[in-house]
Amino acid sequence: MGSARYDDGPMLAAHKILIAGGFGSGKTTLVGAISEVRPLRTEEMLTTASVGHDDVSGVGGKTTTTVALDFGRITFGTQVVLYLFGLPGQERFSFMWDELAYGALGAVILADVRRLGDCFASVNYFETRRLPFVVAINCFDNAPVYDPREVRAALDLDPDVPLVMCDAREVSSVKRVLITLVEAIAATHSGNGSAAGRTTVTQRM
Repeated sequence: MGSARYDDGPMLAAHKILIAGGFGSGKTTLVGAISEVRPLRTEEMLTTASVGHDDVSGVGGKTTTTVALDFGRITFGTQVVLYLFGLPGQERFSFMWDELAYGALGAVILADVRRLGDCFASVNYFETRRLPFVVAINCFDNAPVYDPREVRAALDLDPDVPLVMCDAREVSSVKRVLITLVEAIAATHSGNGSAAGRTTVTQRM
């Protein structure tokens, strides 16, 4: 994506990362948990106008929805800064995905096992565009627990697509997801997924 400098400090390698997933999967929560700056949010209250458009089954406590994007930033070490762009989850906002995805290096797809089918649009989108991504199963309270292998099979993921468990509310958990993504991106760019390539990225972060 480029480079950035803050407060006359060293130049940082800047990368654009997308946070995708279905409606209510935890994208806004994830960006807010990890961002080192006040996150930009474009949430609006759910009203009767969304009836027939937004399926709230399984997320009955949800009262707002993202209508444009979420934005946050996280710096790893002294060399890498990630700009996080949360995509709106509803299909009616999918026309915005191409604009927000421009220049992105990779993506995190948040999965809610209660509504796993909501992930298919994101998986198909990134597979079609050959953009590296990881699937992060967001561990909601009281959600059923499935073996990750079952989730992988249900989503028909390629073997080289990382699938991890996470809690979008916890900084350390989100950080592990992002590191997994950056390692996957490095492996893709190296062309062979070598351990050496992954080690280099981890050391920088």
